[in-house]
Amino acid sequence: MRWFFRVMITVFVLGAIVAGCSFNSPPQSAGENAAREKSIVIGLQAEPTSLDAHQISDYNSSRAAMEMYDQLVQFKDESTEIEPDLAEKWDVSKDGLEYTFYLRKDVKFHDGTPFNAEAVKFSIDRQIDPKHPYHDSGQFAYAEFTFGMVDHVEVVDEYTVKIVLKEPYAPFLSNLAMHAASIVSPTAVKQYGKDFSRHPVGTGPFKFVSWNPGVEVILEKNPEYFKGAPKIDKLIFKPITEDQTRLTELEAGNLDLIVNVPPDDLERLKADPNLQVIEQSGMHVWWTAFNTQKKPFNDVRVRQAVNYAINKEAIVNEILKGTGELANSPLPPSIWGHNPNVKNYEYNPEKAKQLLAEAGYPNGFEVTYGVPESGSGMQQPTTMAAAIQADLEKVGIRVKIQTFEWGSYLDKVFVPYDQQKDMDMHQMSWIGDNGDPDNFLYILFSSKQWPTAGFNDAYYKNEEVDKLLDEARVTNDKKKRTELYEKAQELILKDAPWIIVDHEKQIVVAQKNVKNFKLHPTGVFRFANVDVD
Repeated sequence: MRWFFRVMITVFVLGAIVAGCSFNSPPQSAGENAAREKSIVIGLQAEPTSLDAHQISDYNSSRAAMEMYDQLVQFKDESTEIEPDLAEKWDVSKDGLEYTFYLRKDVKFHDGTPFNAEAVKFSIDRQIDPKHPYHDSGQFAYAEFTFGMVDHVEVVDEYTVKIVLKEPYAPFLSNLAMHAASIVSPTAVKQYGKDFSRHPVGTGPFKFVSWNPGVEVILEKNPEYFKGAPKIDKLIFKPITEDQTRLTELEAGNLDLIVNVPPDDLERLKADPNLQVIEQSGMHVWWTAFNTQKKPFNDVRVRQAVNYAINKEAIVNEILKGTGELANSPLPPSIWGHNPNVKNYEYNPEKAKQLLAEAGYPNGFEVTYGVPESGSGMQQPTTMAAAIQADLEKVGIRVKIQTFEWGSYLDKVFVPYDQQKDMDMHQMSWIGDNGDPDNFLYILFSSKQWPTAGFNDAYYKNEEVDKLLDEARVTNDKKKRTELYEKAQELILKDAPWIIVDHEKQIVVAQKNVKNFKLHPTGVFRFANVDVD
Protein backbone atom coordinates (compact mmCIF):
# COMPACT_ATOMS: atom_id res chain seq x y z
CA MET A 1 0.00 0.00 0.00
CA ARG A 2 1.18 3.37 -0.72
CA TRP A 3 0.56 4.51 2.80
CA PHE A 4 3.93 6.16 2.82
CA PHE A 5 2.31 8.63 0.46
CA ARG A 6 0.31 9.77 3.44
CA VAL A 7 1.95 13.10 2.99
CA MET A 8 2.17 15.29 6.03
CA ILE A 9 0.24 18.22 4.59
CA THR A 10 1.21 21.33 6.52
CA VAL A 11 -1.69 23.12 8.07
CA PHE A 12 -1.28 26.84 8.11
CA VAL A 13 -4.66 27.84 9.30
CA LEU A 14 -5.07 26.01 12.54
CA GLY A 15 -3.56 27.69 15.54
CA ALA A 16 -3.14 26.32 18.96
CA ILE A 17 -6.77 26.96 19.78
CA VAL A 18 -9.08 24.03 19.37
CA ALA A 19 -12.73 24.82 19.77
CA GLY A 20 -14.35 22.82 22.54
CA CYS A 21 -16.87 20.57 20.81
CA SER A 22 -16.38 17.48 22.90
CA PHE A 23 -19.09 15.36 24.39
CA ASN A 24 -18.72 17.46 27.53
CA SER A 25 -19.97 20.53 25.67
CA PRO A 26 -23.59 21.65 25.89
CA PRO A 27 -25.94 20.45 23.18
CA GLN A 28 -25.76 22.61 20.08
CA SER A 29 -29.41 22.17 19.20
CA ALA A 30 -31.86 24.76 20.45
CA GLY A 31 -34.28 24.20 23.25
CA GLU A 32 -33.74 23.37 26.89
CA ASN A 33 -35.35 19.98 26.48
CA ALA A 34 -33.27 18.94 23.51
CA ALA A 35 -31.62 15.58 23.97
CA ARG A 36 -27.95 15.82 24.87
CA GLU A 37 -25.86 15.31 21.78
CA LYS A 38 -23.05 12.82 21.87
CA SER A 39 -19.97 13.97 19.97
CA ILE A 40 -16.39 12.76 19.70
CA VAL A 41 -13.62 15.15 18.72
CA ILE A 42 -10.59 13.49 17.11
CA GLY A 43 -7.18 15.16 16.80
CA LEU A 44 -5.66 14.18 13.46
CA GLN A 45 -2.00 14.48 12.51
CA ALA A 46 -2.69 16.61 9.44
CA GLU A 47 -5.39 18.01 7.19
CA PRO A 48 -7.28 15.44 5.07
CA THR A 49 -6.45 15.76 1.40
CA SER A 50 -9.72 14.32 0.08
CA LEU A 51 -13.00 12.86 1.35
CA ASP A 52 -13.59 10.96 -1.91
CA ALA A 53 -12.85 7.33 -1.00
CA HIS A 54 -11.55 6.67 -4.50
CA GLN A 55 -8.95 9.44 -4.22
CA ILE A 56 -7.69 8.86 -0.69
CA SER A 57 -4.01 7.98 -0.34
CA ASP A 58 -3.20 9.02 3.24
CA TYR A 59 -4.13 8.07 6.78
CA ASN A 60 -5.61 11.38 7.81
CA SER A 61 -8.04 11.41 4.91
CA SER A 62 -9.11 7.81 5.43
CA ARG A 63 -9.67 8.34 9.13
CA ALA A 64 -11.91 11.34 8.46
CA ALA A 65 -13.77 9.87 5.49
CA MET A 66 -14.19 6.13 5.61
CA GLU A 67 -17.09 6.09 8.07
CA MET A 68 -19.17 7.50 5.21
CA TYR A 69 -18.64 4.48 2.96
CA ASP A 70 -19.14 0.73 2.67
CA GLN A 71 -17.63 -1.84 0.31
CA LEU A 72 -18.88 -5.13 -1.11
CA VAL A 73 -16.89 -6.96 1.55
CA GLN A 74 -15.19 -5.66 4.66
CA PHE A 75 -12.45 -6.55 7.10
CA LYS A 76 -13.67 -7.96 10.41
CA ASP A 77 -13.10 -5.91 13.56
CA GLU A 78 -9.44 -6.01 14.65
CA SER A 79 -8.66 -8.38 11.77
CA THR A 80 -8.05 -8.49 8.03
CA GLU A 81 -10.31 -11.51 7.58
CA ILE A 82 -13.06 -10.86 5.06
CA GLU A 83 -16.79 -10.80 5.82
CA PRO A 84 -19.87 -9.64 3.85
CA ASP A 85 -20.71 -5.96 3.74
CA LEU A 86 -22.83 -4.54 0.88
CA ALA A 87 -22.66 -7.98 -0.75
CA GLU A 88 -24.51 -10.65 1.22
CA LYS A 89 -22.58 -13.47 -0.48
CA TRP A 90 -20.45 -14.20 -3.53
CA ASP A 91 -19.30 -16.97 -5.87
CA VAL A 92 -15.88 -17.41 -7.46
CA SER A 93 -15.55 -19.39 -10.68
CA LYS A 94 -13.31 -22.46 -10.69
CA ASP A 95 -10.74 -20.73 -12.88
CA GLY A 96 -10.57 -17.82 -10.42
CA LEU A 97 -11.52 -15.26 -13.07
CA GLU A 98 -15.16 -14.43 -12.28
CA TYR A 99 -16.43 -13.04 -8.96
CA THR A 100 -20.24 -12.81 -8.75
CA PHE A 101 -21.65 -10.74 -5.88
CA TYR A 102 -25.24 -10.88 -4.61
CA LEU A 103 -26.08 -7.48 -3.13
CA ARG A 104 -28.15 -6.39 -0.17
CA LYS A 105 -31.53 -4.91 -1.06
CA ASP A 106 -33.16 -1.78 0.35
CA VAL A 107 -29.84 -0.03 1.09
CA LYS A 108 -29.78 3.67 0.23
CA PHE A 109 -27.03 6.22 -0.20
CA HIS A 110 -27.09 9.27 2.08
CA ASP A 111 -28.70 11.27 -0.74
CA GLY A 112 -31.65 8.87 -0.79
CA THR A 113 -30.75 7.14 -4.05
CA PRO A 114 -30.69 3.33 -4.15
CA PHE A 115 -27.59 1.16 -3.86
CA ASN A 116 -27.57 -1.45 -6.62
CA ALA A 117 -25.39 -3.27 -9.18
CA GLU A 118 -25.20 -0.19 -11.41
CA ALA A 119 -23.66 1.76 -8.51
CA VAL A 120 -21.00 -0.96 -8.09
CA LYS A 121 -20.14 -0.88 -11.79
CA PHE A 122 -20.06 2.93 -11.75
CA SER A 123 -17.72 2.99 -8.72
CA ILE A 124 -15.19 0.68 -10.38
CA ASP A 125 -15.47 1.91 -13.98
CA ARG A 126 -15.12 5.52 -12.86
CA GLN A 127 -11.60 4.66 -11.68
CA ILE A 128 -10.29 2.24 -14.32
CA ASP A 129 -11.99 3.24 -17.59
CA PRO A 130 -10.40 6.34 -19.15
CA LYS A 131 -13.47 6.63 -21.40
CA HIS A 132 -15.91 6.67 -18.49
CA PRO A 133 -17.78 10.01 -18.51
CA TYR A 134 -16.76 10.67 -14.88
CA HIS A 135 -13.18 9.37 -15.03
CA ASP A 136 -12.00 12.98 -14.92
CA SER A 137 -13.82 13.62 -11.64
CA GLY A 138 -10.72 12.66 -9.65
CA GLN A 139 -7.13 11.41 -9.47
CA PHE A 140 -7.30 7.73 -8.52
CA ALA A 141 -3.91 6.81 -7.10
CA TYR A 142 -5.09 3.40 -5.90
CA ALA A 143 -7.04 2.35 -8.98
CA GLU A 144 -4.28 0.34 -10.65
CA PHE A 145 -3.29 -1.34 -7.41
CA THR A 146 -6.88 -2.20 -6.43
CA PHE A 147 -8.42 -2.93 -9.82
CA GLY A 148 -5.52 -3.33 -12.24
CA MET A 149 -6.38 -7.03 -12.64
CA VAL A 150 -10.04 -6.32 -13.54
CA ASP A 151 -11.01 -6.92 -17.16
CA HIS A 152 -14.59 -5.65 -16.91
CA VAL A 153 -17.66 -5.39 -14.68
CA GLU A 154 -21.05 -6.80 -15.69
CA VAL A 155 -24.47 -5.87 -14.25
CA VAL A 156 -26.29 -9.23 -14.17
CA ASP A 157 -29.47 -7.79 -12.67
CA GLU A 158 -30.34 -5.01 -10.22
CA TYR A 159 -28.80 -6.82 -7.25
CA THR A 160 -26.21 -9.07 -8.90
CA VAL A 161 -22.88 -7.91 -10.29
CA LYS A 162 -20.02 -9.88 -11.83
CA ILE A 163 -16.39 -8.75 -11.84
CA VAL A 164 -14.23 -10.49 -14.44
CA LEU A 165 -10.45 -10.57 -14.01
CA LYS A 166 -7.75 -10.68 -16.68
CA GLU A 167 -5.92 -13.40 -14.77
CA PRO A 168 -6.28 -15.16 -11.41
CA TYR A 169 -5.29 -12.92 -8.51
CA ALA A 170 -5.46 -14.49 -5.03
CA PRO A 171 -5.70 -11.27 -2.94
CA PHE A 172 -8.63 -9.88 -4.98
CA LEU A 173 -11.30 -10.20 -2.26
CA SER A 174 -8.99 -8.41 0.17
CA ASN A 175 -8.61 -5.60 -2.35
CA LEU A 176 -12.39 -5.22 -2.43
CA ALA A 177 -12.38 -4.31 1.28
CA MET A 178 -10.00 -1.40 0.71
CA HIS A 179 -10.98 2.25 0.57
CA ALA A 180 -10.69 2.51 -3.22
CA ALA A 181 -13.32 -0.24 -3.49
CA SER A 182 -15.90 1.86 -1.65
CA ILE A 183 -19.23 2.24 -3.39
CA VAL A 184 -20.12 5.89 -4.01
CA SER A 185 -23.39 7.47 -5.06
CA PRO A 186 -23.40 7.81 -8.88
CA THR A 187 -25.97 10.58 -8.57
CA ALA A 188 -23.70 12.62 -6.28
CA VAL A 189 -20.65 12.14 -8.52
CA LYS A 190 -22.69 13.25 -11.54
CA GLN A 191 -23.96 16.27 -9.60
CA TYR A 192 -20.67 17.46 -8.11
CA GLY A 193 -18.03 16.10 -10.53
CA LYS A 194 -14.55 17.06 -9.31
CA ASP A 195 -16.14 18.64 -6.20
CA PHE A 196 -17.42 15.24 -5.04
CA SER A 197 -14.47 15.19 -2.63
CA ARG A 198 -16.16 18.05 -0.76
CA HIS A 199 -19.67 16.59 -1.12
CA PRO A 200 -19.02 12.91 -0.39
CA VAL A 201 -21.96 10.49 -0.42
CA GLY A 202 -21.79 6.81 0.51
CA THR A 203 -23.94 4.31 2.40
CA GLY A 204 -21.90 4.28 5.63
CA PRO A 205 -22.84 4.82 9.30
CA PHE A 206 -22.01 8.55 9.22
CA LYS A 207 -23.02 11.29 6.76
CA PHE A 208 -21.06 14.31 5.64
CA VAL A 209 -21.98 17.66 7.22
CA SER A 210 -19.15 20.11 6.51
CA TRP A 211 -15.43 20.54 5.85
CA ASN A 212 -13.78 23.77 6.99
CA PRO A 213 -10.19 23.34 5.72
CA GLY A 214 -7.58 23.68 8.42
CA VAL A 215 -10.24 23.65 11.13
CA GLU A 216 -12.48 20.58 11.07
CA VAL A 217 -14.44 17.92 9.22
CA ILE A 218 -17.87 17.19 10.72
CA LEU A 219 -19.91 14.03 10.18
CA GLU A 220 -23.29 13.13 11.66
CA LYS A 221 -24.83 9.73 12.24
CA ASN A 222 -26.87 8.03 9.55
CA PRO A 223 -30.10 7.05 11.39
CA GLU A 224 -31.09 4.79 8.50
CA TYR A 225 -27.83 2.85 8.37
CA PHE A 226 -28.59 -0.69 7.27
CA LYS A 227 -26.64 -2.19 10.16
CA GLY A 228 -28.33 0.09 12.72
CA ALA A 229 -27.80 3.73 13.68
CA PRO A 230 -24.53 4.61 15.46
CA LYS A 231 -24.62 5.62 19.13
CA ILE A 232 -22.60 8.78 18.52
CA ASP A 233 -24.44 11.74 16.99
CA LYS A 234 -21.48 13.62 15.62
CA LEU A 235 -17.81 13.06 14.75
CA ILE A 236 -15.49 16.07 14.51
CA PHE A 237 -11.99 15.63 13.04
CA LYS A 238 -9.50 18.41 13.78
CA PRO A 239 -6.08 18.57 12.09
CA ILE A 240 -3.32 19.53 14.54
CA THR A 241 0.15 19.02 13.13
CA GLU A 242 2.19 19.46 16.31
CA ASP A 243 2.27 16.27 18.39
CA GLN A 244 2.68 18.18 21.65
CA THR A 245 -0.18 20.58 20.85
CA ARG A 246 -2.47 17.64 20.12
CA LEU A 247 -1.54 16.08 23.43
CA THR A 248 -2.03 19.33 25.35
CA GLU A 249 -5.53 19.74 23.89
CA LEU A 250 -6.41 16.18 24.87
CA GLU A 251 -5.27 16.71 28.44
CA ALA A 252 -7.22 19.99 28.56
CA GLY A 253 -10.39 18.09 27.59
CA ASN A 254 -10.79 19.79 24.21
CA LEU A 255 -10.17 16.55 22.29
CA ASP A 256 -11.53 13.10 22.99
CA LEU A 257 -9.04 11.02 21.01
CA ILE A 258 -5.63 11.68 19.44
CA VAL A 259 -3.17 9.80 17.23
CA ASN A 260 0.64 9.72 17.13
CA VAL A 261 1.65 10.16 20.73
CA PRO A 262 5.18 11.46 21.46
CA PRO A 263 7.18 8.41 22.68
CA ASP A 264 8.55 10.32 25.68
CA ASP A 265 5.00 10.88 27.00
CA LEU A 266 3.63 7.38 26.57
CA GLU A 267 4.34 5.99 30.05
CA ARG A 268 2.98 9.13 31.74
CA LEU A 269 -0.24 8.89 29.75
CA LYS A 270 -0.69 5.24 30.64
CA ALA A 271 -0.61 6.25 34.31
CA ASP A 272 -3.23 9.01 33.92
CA PRO A 273 -6.56 7.76 35.38
CA ASN A 274 -8.52 10.13 33.13
CA LEU A 275 -7.13 8.66 29.92
CA GLN A 276 -6.85 5.31 28.16
CA VAL A 277 -4.03 4.24 25.86
CA ILE A 278 -5.18 1.86 23.12
CA GLU A 279 -2.49 -0.06 21.25
CA GLN A 280 -2.35 -2.62 18.47
CA SER A 281 0.45 -4.14 16.45
CA GLY A 282 -0.06 -2.62 13.06
CA MET A 283 0.75 -3.62 9.48
CA HIS A 284 3.86 -1.46 9.38
CA VAL A 285 7.57 -1.81 8.73
CA TRP A 286 10.35 0.81 8.93
CA TRP A 287 13.59 0.33 7.06
CA THR A 288 16.64 1.88 5.49
CA ALA A 289 17.09 0.78 1.87
CA PHE A 290 20.37 0.45 0.02
CA ASN A 291 20.69 1.24 -3.67
CA THR A 292 21.63 -2.35 -4.48
CA GLN A 293 22.52 -1.51 -8.09
CA LYS A 294 25.36 0.91 -7.24
CA LYS A 295 28.67 0.63 -5.39
CA PRO A 296 29.29 -0.05 -2.57
CA PHE A 297 25.88 -1.61 -1.88
CA ASN A 298 25.83 -3.81 -4.98
CA ASP A 299 27.98 -6.17 -2.86
CA VAL A 300 25.88 -8.32 -0.52
CA ARG A 301 28.79 -8.51 1.95
CA VAL A 302 28.65 -4.73 2.38
CA ARG A 303 24.88 -4.79 2.93
CA GLN A 304 25.26 -7.56 5.50
CA ALA A 305 28.12 -5.68 7.19
CA VAL A 306 25.99 -2.56 7.60
CA ASN A 307 23.21 -4.67 9.05
CA TYR A 308 25.58 -6.17 11.61
CA ALA A 309 26.85 -2.69 12.49
CA ILE A 310 23.43 -1.29 13.48
CA ASN A 311 22.13 -1.74 17.01
CA LYS A 312 18.46 -2.07 16.06
CA GLU A 313 17.37 -3.12 19.51
CA ALA A 314 18.78 0.10 20.98
CA ILE A 315 16.86 2.16 18.42
CA VAL A 316 13.60 0.45 19.37
CA ASN A 317 14.18 0.65 23.11
CA GLU A 318 15.90 4.00 23.53
CA ILE A 319 14.35 6.10 20.75
CA LEU A 320 10.96 4.55 20.04
CA LYS A 321 10.37 3.64 23.70
CA GLY A 322 7.72 1.01 23.24
CA THR A 323 6.02 2.56 20.21
CA GLY A 324 7.60 -0.03 17.90
CA GLU A 325 8.40 -3.75 17.95
CA LEU A 326 11.79 -5.09 16.85
CA ALA A 327 11.39 -6.70 13.40
CA ASN A 328 12.82 -10.00 12.22
CA SER A 329 11.29 -9.77 8.74
CA PRO A 330 9.84 -7.15 6.39
CA LEU A 331 6.45 -8.85 6.80
CA PRO A 332 4.85 -7.90 10.15
CA PRO A 333 3.79 -10.71 12.52
CA SER A 334 0.21 -9.41 12.28
CA ILE A 335 0.00 -10.65 8.67
CA TRP A 336 -0.34 -14.32 7.79
CA GLY A 337 2.65 -15.71 5.96
CA HIS A 338 5.05 -14.01 8.41
CA ASN A 339 8.06 -16.28 8.92
CA PRO A 340 8.92 -16.30 12.64
CA ASN A 341 12.00 -18.42 12.00
CA VAL A 342 14.00 -15.96 9.91
CA LYS A 343 16.53 -13.99 11.90
CA ASN A 344 17.41 -10.35 11.52
CA TYR A 345 21.09 -9.39 11.79
CA GLU A 346 22.23 -9.09 15.40
CA TYR A 347 24.43 -6.22 16.58
CA ASN A 348 27.99 -7.41 15.90
CA PRO A 349 30.46 -4.63 14.92
CA GLU A 350 33.38 -7.05 14.70
CA LYS A 351 31.51 -9.21 12.18
CA ALA A 352 30.70 -6.03 10.27
CA LYS A 353 34.38 -5.05 10.08
CA GLN A 354 35.29 -8.56 8.91
CA LEU A 355 32.76 -8.46 6.07
CA LEU A 356 33.85 -4.97 5.02
CA ALA A 357 37.46 -6.14 4.80
CA GLU A 358 36.41 -9.18 2.74
CA ALA A 359 34.51 -6.87 0.39
CA GLY A 360 37.59 -4.69 -0.11
CA TYR A 361 36.66 -1.87 2.28
CA PRO A 362 38.95 -2.40 5.32
CA ASN A 363 38.93 1.35 5.97
CA GLY A 364 35.24 1.81 5.31
CA PHE A 365 33.85 4.38 2.86
CA GLU A 366 31.67 7.47 2.70
CA VAL A 367 27.98 7.40 1.77
CA THR A 368 25.04 9.77 1.63
CA TYR A 369 21.93 8.91 3.65
CA GLY A 370 18.57 10.37 2.60
CA VAL A 371 16.25 11.20 5.49
CA PRO A 372 12.82 12.90 5.49
CA GLU A 373 12.02 15.57 8.06
CA SER A 374 8.75 13.76 8.82
CA GLY A 375 6.12 11.58 7.20
CA SER A 376 3.33 9.32 8.36
CA GLY A 377 4.80 5.97 9.38
CA MET A 378 8.33 7.41 9.48
CA GLN A 379 8.35 7.53 13.30
CA GLN A 380 11.44 9.53 14.50
CA PRO A 381 13.35 9.79 11.20
CA THR A 382 16.12 12.25 12.09
CA THR A 383 16.83 10.75 15.52
CA MET A 384 16.89 7.22 14.11
CA ALA A 385 19.19 8.40 11.31
CA ALA A 386 21.61 9.90 13.82
CA ALA A 387 21.76 6.61 15.71
CA ILE A 388 22.50 4.69 12.49
CA GLN A 389 25.12 7.25 11.52
CA ALA A 390 26.86 6.86 14.90
CA ASP A 391 26.86 3.06 14.69
CA LEU A 392 28.29 3.05 11.17
CA GLU A 393 31.05 5.46 12.14
CA LYS A 394 32.24 2.84 14.65
CA VAL A 395 33.01 0.44 11.79
CA GLY A 396 34.61 3.06 9.55
CA ILE A 397 31.62 4.06 7.41
CA ARG A 398 31.27 7.83 7.23
CA VAL A 399 27.63 8.83 6.71
CA LYS A 400 26.55 12.19 5.36
CA ILE A 401 22.89 12.75 6.22
CA GLN A 402 20.78 14.67 3.69
CA THR A 403 17.43 15.85 5.07
CA PHE A 404 14.47 16.70 2.87
CA GLU A 405 10.88 17.85 3.20
CA TRP A 406 8.62 14.80 2.78
CA GLY A 407 7.18 15.61 -0.63
CA SER A 408 10.59 16.50 -2.09
CA TYR A 409 12.03 13.39 -0.48
CA LEU A 410 9.56 11.08 -2.23
CA ASP A 411 10.37 12.74 -5.54
CA LYS A 412 14.04 11.87 -5.01
CA VAL A 413 13.50 8.29 -3.81
CA PHE A 414 11.09 7.00 -6.44
CA VAL A 415 13.19 7.49 -9.54
CA PRO A 416 15.15 5.05 -11.74
CA TYR A 417 18.15 3.67 -9.85
CA ASP A 418 20.74 5.58 -11.87
CA GLN A 419 18.95 8.87 -11.23
CA GLN A 420 19.03 8.64 -7.45
CA LYS A 421 21.68 11.35 -7.07
CA ASP A 422 21.47 12.49 -3.46
CA MET A 423 21.47 9.22 -1.59
CA ASP A 424 23.24 5.86 -1.45
CA MET A 425 20.84 4.73 1.24
CA HIS A 426 17.57 6.16 2.48
CA GLN A 427 14.74 5.65 4.94
CA MET A 428 11.22 4.48 4.13
CA SER A 429 8.20 2.82 5.72
CA TRP A 430 5.19 0.90 4.52
CA ILE A 431 1.79 0.37 6.09
CA GLY A 432 -0.29 -2.45 4.63
CA ASP A 433 -3.71 -2.03 3.07
CA ASN A 434 -5.33 -5.41 2.99
CA GLY A 435 -3.53 -7.89 5.24
CA ASP A 436 -2.22 -9.98 2.36
CA PRO A 437 1.53 -10.80 2.12
CA ASP A 438 1.45 -9.83 -1.55
CA ASN A 439 0.73 -6.29 -0.39
CA PHE A 440 4.18 -6.21 1.23
CA LEU A 441 6.49 -8.70 -0.41
CA TYR A 442 5.55 -8.41 -4.09
CA ILE A 443 5.23 -4.63 -4.06
CA LEU A 444 8.44 -4.03 -2.12
CA PHE A 445 10.75 -6.79 -3.45
CA SER A 446 9.64 -7.88 -6.92
CA SER A 447 12.03 -6.68 -9.65
CA LYS A 448 8.91 -5.72 -11.60
CA GLN A 449 8.29 -3.06 -8.98
CA TRP A 450 11.42 -0.95 -9.39
CA PRO A 451 10.60 2.77 -9.41
CA THR A 452 8.97 4.35 -11.24
CA ALA A 453 6.83 1.29 -12.03
CA GLY A 454 6.46 0.41 -8.35
CA PHE A 455 7.87 0.65 -4.85
CA ASN A 456 10.92 -1.64 -4.73
CA ASP A 457 13.05 1.28 -3.57
CA ALA A 458 16.20 -0.84 -3.06
CA TYR A 459 16.09 -1.87 -6.74
CA TYR A 460 16.42 -5.39 -5.39
CA LYS A 461 16.49 -8.28 -7.85
CA ASN A 462 16.64 -12.00 -7.10
CA GLU A 463 15.19 -14.25 -9.79
CA GLU A 464 14.24 -16.96 -7.30
CA VAL A 465 12.41 -14.42 -5.12
CA ASP A 466 10.62 -13.11 -8.22
CA LYS A 467 9.51 -16.62 -9.10
CA LEU A 468 8.20 -17.28 -5.57
CA LEU A 469 6.29 -13.99 -5.43
CA ASP A 470 4.80 -14.41 -8.91
CA GLU A 471 3.59 -17.92 -8.09
CA ALA A 472 2.13 -16.88 -4.73
CA ARG A 473 -0.13 -14.17 -6.15
CA VAL A 474 -1.89 -16.53 -8.59
CA THR A 475 -2.18 -19.47 -6.15
CA ASN A 476 -5.44 -19.78 -4.22
CA ASP A 477 -4.16 -22.43 -1.77
CA LYS A 478 -3.32 -20.42 1.37
CA LYS A 479 -1.05 -23.13 2.78
CA LYS A 480 0.95 -23.21 -0.44
CA ARG A 481 1.09 -19.42 -0.54
CA THR A 482 2.37 -19.36 3.05
CA GLU A 483 5.20 -21.75 2.11
CA LEU A 484 6.16 -19.58 -0.86
CA TYR A 485 6.20 -16.39 1.22
CA GLU A 486 8.20 -17.99 4.02
CA LYS A 487 10.87 -19.08 1.54
CA ALA A 488 10.92 -15.62 -0.04
CA GLN A 489 11.55 -14.04 3.38
CA GLU A 490 14.52 -16.35 3.96
CA LEU A 491 16.12 -15.27 0.68
CA ILE A 492 15.38 -11.59 1.23
CA LEU A 493 16.96 -11.60 4.70
CA LYS A 494 20.05 -13.33 3.30
CA ASP A 495 20.38 -10.75 0.50
CA ALA A 496 19.90 -7.84 2.95
CA PRO A 497 18.57 -5.15 0.59
CA TRP A 498 17.31 -3.26 3.68
CA ILE A 499 18.19 -2.54 7.27
CA ILE A 500 14.90 -3.75 8.77
CA VAL A 501 14.30 -2.09 12.14
CA ASP A 502 10.79 -2.28 13.53
CA HIS A 503 7.02 -2.52 13.19
CA GLU A 504 5.35 0.59 14.59
CA LYS A 505 2.45 0.05 16.95
CA GLN A 506 -0.79 1.85 16.36
CA ILE A 507 -1.36 3.97 19.45
CA VAL A 508 -4.21 6.33 20.24
CA VAL A 509 -4.98 8.02 23.53
CA ALA A 510 -8.60 8.72 24.43
CA GLN A 511 -10.59 10.11 27.29
CA LYS A 512 -11.60 7.40 29.74
CA ASN A 513 -15.31 7.63 28.92
CA VAL A 514 -14.90 6.79 25.22
CA LYS A 515 -16.23 3.25 25.10
CA ASN A 516 -15.71 0.35 22.70
CA PHE A 517 -13.19 2.07 20.44
CA LYS A 518 -11.03 -0.58 18.79
CA LEU A 519 -8.07 -0.10 16.50
CA HIS A 520 -8.04 -1.85 13.17
CA PRO A 521 -4.86 -3.21 11.50
CA THR A 522 -5.54 -1.10 8.41
CA GLY A 523 -5.39 2.07 10.52
CA VAL A 524 -8.90 3.14 9.52
CA PHE A 525 -11.05 4.27 12.45
CA ARG A 526 -14.44 2.65 13.14
CA PHE A 527 -16.98 4.57 15.21
CA ALA A 528 -20.22 2.75 14.33
CA ASN A 529 -20.24 0.88 17.67
CA VAL A 530 -18.46 3.48 19.80
CA ASP A 531 -20.25 5.24 22.67
CA VAL A 532 -19.46 7.71 25.45
CA ASP A 533 -20.62 7.71 29.04
